[in-house]
Amino acid sequence: MCTRPLLAALFLPLLAGTAVAGAWPREKGQVFLSGAARLNWPQELEHWTSYEPTGQYYTLYLEYGLTDRITVGFDLGRSVSGNGKSVGFLRLPVRGKEGGLKIAAELGLGRIDGHPVIRPGLSLGLGLERGWLAADGFAEIAWVDDTDYIAPFLGVDYKLDLTWGRNLAKDRKLILQVQTGKPWGEPFFARFAPSMVLPVTDVFSAELGVTWGATGDSSMGVLFGFWSNF
Repeated sequence: MCTRPLLAALFLPLLAGTAVAGAWPREKGQVFLSGAARLNWPQELEHWTSYEPTGQYYTLYLEYGLTDRITVGFDLGRSVSGNGKSVGFLRLPVRGKEGGLKIAAELGLGRIDGHPVIRPGLSLGLGLERGWLAADGFAEIAWVDDTDYIAPFLGVDYKLDLTWGRNLAKDRKLILQVQTGKPWGEPFFARFAPSMVLPVTDVFSAELGVTWGATGDSSMGVLFGFWSNF
Protein backbone atom coordinates (compact mmCIF):
# COMPACT_ATOMS: atom_id res chain seq x y z
CA MET A 1 0.00 0.00 0.00
CA CYS A 2 1.28 3.46 -0.88
CA THR A 3 1.51 5.97 1.99
CA ARG A 4 0.21 8.94 -0.07
CA PRO A 5 -3.50 8.29 0.59
CA LEU A 6 -2.75 7.71 4.27
CA LEU A 7 -0.81 10.95 4.59
CA ALA A 8 -3.57 12.86 2.85
CA ALA A 9 -6.15 11.47 5.25
CA LEU A 10 -4.02 12.26 8.28
CA PHE A 11 -3.53 15.94 7.60
CA LEU A 12 -7.07 16.79 6.46
CA PRO A 13 -8.28 19.47 8.86
CA LEU A 14 -11.14 18.95 11.26
CA LEU A 15 -13.76 20.67 9.19
CA ALA A 16 -16.03 21.02 12.17
CA GLY A 17 -13.15 22.38 14.22
CA THR A 18 -14.55 25.90 14.37
CA ALA A 19 -17.51 24.54 16.30
CA VAL A 20 -15.53 22.47 18.77
CA ALA A 21 -15.65 23.62 22.40
CA GLY A 22 -11.92 23.02 22.79
CA ALA A 23 -10.81 24.43 26.12
CA TRP A 24 -14.42 24.82 27.34
CA PRO A 25 -15.97 21.56 28.65
CA ARG A 26 -19.50 20.56 27.71
CA GLU A 27 -22.00 20.70 30.54
CA LYS A 28 -23.07 17.35 31.97
CA GLY A 29 -25.61 15.69 29.68
CA GLN A 30 -25.19 18.26 26.88
CA VAL A 31 -24.75 16.95 23.32
CA PHE A 32 -23.10 18.84 20.50
CA LEU A 33 -23.26 17.53 16.94
CA SER A 34 -21.76 19.06 13.83
CA GLY A 35 -21.10 18.06 10.26
CA ALA A 36 -19.39 19.72 7.33
CA ALA A 37 -18.49 19.34 3.68
CA ARG A 38 -15.57 21.14 2.08
CA LEU A 39 -15.24 21.41 -1.69
CA ASN A 40 -11.90 22.45 -3.24
CA TRP A 41 -10.67 23.87 -6.55
CA PRO A 42 -7.21 25.03 -7.69
CA GLN A 43 -6.49 28.72 -7.07
CA GLU A 44 -4.98 29.01 -10.55
CA LEU A 45 -7.91 29.09 -12.98
CA GLU A 46 -5.76 27.86 -15.85
CA HIS A 47 -5.45 24.54 -14.01
CA TRP A 48 -9.20 23.98 -14.12
CA THR A 49 -10.38 21.25 -16.47
CA SER A 50 -14.04 21.55 -15.37
CA TYR A 51 -16.21 23.13 -12.71
CA GLU A 52 -16.22 19.87 -10.76
CA PRO A 53 -14.35 20.18 -7.43
CA THR A 54 -10.95 18.54 -7.33
CA GLY A 55 -11.31 17.70 -3.64
CA GLN A 56 -14.29 16.77 -1.46
CA TYR A 57 -13.94 16.16 2.28
CA TYR A 58 -16.64 15.35 4.84
CA THR A 59 -16.75 15.10 8.63
CA LEU A 60 -19.19 14.29 11.42
CA TYR A 61 -18.28 15.39 14.93
CA LEU A 62 -19.94 14.59 18.29
CA GLU A 63 -19.28 15.79 21.82
CA TYR A 64 -21.06 14.73 25.04
CA GLY A 65 -20.67 16.12 28.55
CA LEU A 66 -20.08 12.95 30.57
CA THR A 67 -19.64 15.10 33.70
CA ASP A 68 -19.18 18.82 34.22
CA ARG A 69 -15.44 18.25 33.72
CA ILE A 70 -15.16 15.27 31.38
CA THR A 71 -16.12 15.62 27.70
CA VAL A 72 -16.11 12.58 25.42
CA GLY A 73 -16.78 12.39 21.72
CA PHE A 74 -16.19 10.99 18.24
CA ASP A 75 -14.55 12.48 15.15
CA LEU A 76 -15.67 10.66 12.01
CA GLY A 77 -14.98 11.40 8.37
CA ARG A 78 -14.25 10.16 4.88
CA SER A 79 -12.47 11.79 1.97
CA VAL A 80 -13.29 11.42 -1.71
CA SER A 81 -10.43 8.90 -2.03
CA GLY A 82 -12.24 6.60 0.41
CA ASN A 83 -9.83 6.98 3.33
CA GLY A 84 -11.97 6.60 6.46
CA LYS A 85 -11.32 8.28 9.82
CA SER A 86 -12.83 7.24 13.15
CA VAL A 87 -11.39 8.64 16.39
CA GLY A 88 -12.90 8.59 19.86
CA PHE A 89 -11.57 11.04 22.42
CA LEU A 90 -11.73 12.20 26.03
CA ARG A 91 -11.03 15.78 27.13
CA LEU A 92 -10.23 17.09 30.63
CA PRO A 93 -9.73 20.69 31.82
CA VAL A 94 -6.24 21.54 33.03
CA ARG A 95 -6.96 25.16 33.94
CA GLY A 96 -10.51 26.46 34.08
CA LYS A 97 -10.59 29.56 36.24
CA GLU A 98 -13.60 31.78 35.67
CA GLY A 99 -12.78 34.75 33.45
CA GLY A 100 -9.21 33.67 32.69
CA LEU A 101 -7.31 31.50 30.28
CA LYS A 102 -8.78 28.02 29.97
CA ILE A 103 -6.65 24.99 29.09
CA ALA A 104 -7.81 21.46 28.32
CA ALA A 105 -5.92 18.28 27.46
CA GLU A 106 -7.31 15.63 25.11
CA LEU A 107 -6.45 12.07 24.16
CA GLY A 108 -7.96 10.34 21.15
CA LEU A 109 -7.70 6.75 19.91
CA GLY A 110 -8.90 5.34 16.63
CA ARG A 111 -8.03 4.51 13.05
CA ILE A 112 -7.29 6.43 9.86
CA ASP A 113 -7.19 4.54 6.58
CA GLY A 114 -7.20 1.34 8.62
CA HIS A 115 -4.09 2.28 10.63
CA PRO A 116 -4.17 2.64 14.44
CA VAL A 117 -3.86 6.28 15.56
CA ILE A 118 -3.17 8.00 18.89
CA ARG A 119 -4.13 11.68 18.95
CA PRO A 120 -3.01 13.75 21.97
CA GLY A 121 -4.08 17.39 21.94
CA LEU A 122 -4.04 20.63 23.90
CA SER A 123 -6.57 23.47 23.67
CA LEU A 124 -6.33 27.04 24.97
CA GLY A 125 -9.28 29.40 25.13
CA LEU A 126 -9.91 32.94 26.29
CA GLY A 127 -13.36 34.49 26.54
CA LEU A 128 -13.73 38.06 25.31
CA GLU A 129 -16.50 40.56 25.95
CA ARG A 130 -18.26 39.66 22.71
CA GLY A 131 -16.37 36.63 21.50
CA TRP A 132 -13.44 34.33 22.10
CA LEU A 133 -9.88 33.38 21.14
CA ALA A 134 -8.76 29.77 20.81
CA ALA A 135 -5.76 27.66 19.89
CA ASP A 136 -6.21 23.93 19.31
CA GLY A 137 -3.19 21.73 18.66
CA PHE A 138 -3.01 18.01 17.92
CA ALA A 139 -0.42 15.37 17.06
CA GLU A 140 -1.76 12.40 15.08
CA ILE A 141 0.55 9.44 15.63
CA ALA A 142 -0.13 6.57 13.22
CA TRP A 143 1.36 3.08 13.28
CA VAL A 144 2.12 2.47 9.60
CA ASP A 145 2.88 -1.06 8.39
CA ASP A 146 3.51 -0.41 4.70
CA THR A 147 4.95 -2.79 2.13
CA ASP A 148 6.93 0.11 0.61
CA TYR A 149 9.10 0.10 3.74
CA ILE A 150 11.25 -2.58 5.35
CA ALA A 151 9.68 -2.24 8.81
CA PRO A 152 6.65 -0.57 10.40
CA PHE A 153 7.13 2.99 11.63
CA LEU A 154 5.34 5.84 13.38
CA GLY A 155 4.12 8.65 11.13
CA VAL A 156 3.33 11.85 13.03
CA ASP A 157 1.28 14.75 11.70
CA TYR A 158 0.89 18.05 13.56
CA LYS A 159 -2.07 20.44 13.46
CA LEU A 160 -2.65 23.85 14.98
CA ASP A 161 -5.80 25.91 14.45
CA LEU A 162 -5.97 29.54 15.61
CA THR A 163 -9.46 31.02 15.95
CA TRP A 164 -11.00 34.42 16.63
CA GLY A 165 -14.75 34.36 17.12
CA ARG A 166 -17.21 37.22 17.36
CA ASN A 167 -20.78 37.01 18.65
CA LEU A 168 -23.11 39.12 16.51
CA ALA A 169 -26.73 40.17 16.76
CA LYS A 170 -29.50 37.54 16.48
CA ASP A 171 -27.14 34.77 17.70
CA ARG A 172 -25.02 34.92 14.57
CA LYS A 173 -21.29 34.27 14.82
CA LEU A 174 -18.35 35.40 12.73
CA ILE A 175 -15.35 33.06 12.83
CA LEU A 176 -11.90 33.85 11.47
CA GLN A 177 -9.60 30.85 11.55
CA VAL A 178 -6.07 30.02 10.43
CA GLN A 179 -5.53 26.29 9.94
CA THR A 180 -1.93 25.08 9.95
CA GLY A 181 -0.23 21.72 9.92
CA LYS A 182 2.89 19.70 9.21
CA PRO A 183 2.07 16.28 7.73
CA TRP A 184 4.66 13.55 8.01
CA GLY A 185 6.98 13.74 5.01
CA GLU A 186 5.19 16.79 3.59
CA PRO A 187 5.82 20.58 3.82
CA PHE A 188 4.14 22.88 6.31
CA PHE A 189 0.81 24.31 5.19
CA ALA A 190 -1.41 27.18 6.27
CA ARG A 191 -4.83 28.26 5.05
CA PHE A 192 -7.38 30.91 5.94
CA ALA A 193 -10.89 29.68 6.76
CA PRO A 194 -13.40 32.44 7.61
CA SER A 195 -17.03 31.42 8.15
CA MET A 196 -20.39 32.68 9.36
CA VAL A 197 -22.76 30.75 11.63
CA LEU A 198 -26.46 31.48 11.19
CA PRO A 199 -29.14 30.11 13.56
CA VAL A 200 -31.97 28.24 11.86
CA THR A 201 -33.86 26.96 14.93
CA ASP A 202 -33.27 27.06 18.69
CA VAL A 203 -30.98 24.01 18.47
CA PHE A 204 -29.77 24.05 14.86
CA SER A 205 -27.39 26.46 13.07
CA ALA A 206 -25.91 26.53 9.57
CA GLU A 207 -22.25 27.36 8.87
CA LEU A 208 -21.10 28.85 5.56
CA GLY A 209 -17.48 29.63 4.82
CA VAL A 210 -14.58 29.69 2.40
CA THR A 211 -10.98 28.49 2.50
CA TRP A 212 -7.85 29.85 0.85
CA GLY A 213 -4.45 28.20 0.94
CA ALA A 214 -1.69 30.62 1.93
CA THR A 215 1.38 28.37 1.89
CA GLY A 216 1.85 24.68 1.17
CA ASP A 217 -1.73 24.61 -0.12
CA SER A 218 -2.70 25.89 -3.56
CA SER A 219 -6.42 25.26 -3.23
CA MET A 220 -9.45 27.40 -2.54
CA GLY A 221 -12.81 26.13 -1.43
CA VAL A 222 -16.21 26.50 0.14
CA LEU A 223 -17.50 25.06 3.40
CA PHE A 224 -21.07 23.98 4.20
CA GLY A 225 -21.79 22.78 7.70
CA PHE A 226 -24.22 22.61 10.60
CA TRP A 227 -24.15 22.84 14.42
CA SER A 228 -26.67 21.36 16.81
CA ASN A 229 -26.85 21.58 20.61
CA PHE A 230 -29.33 19.60 22.67
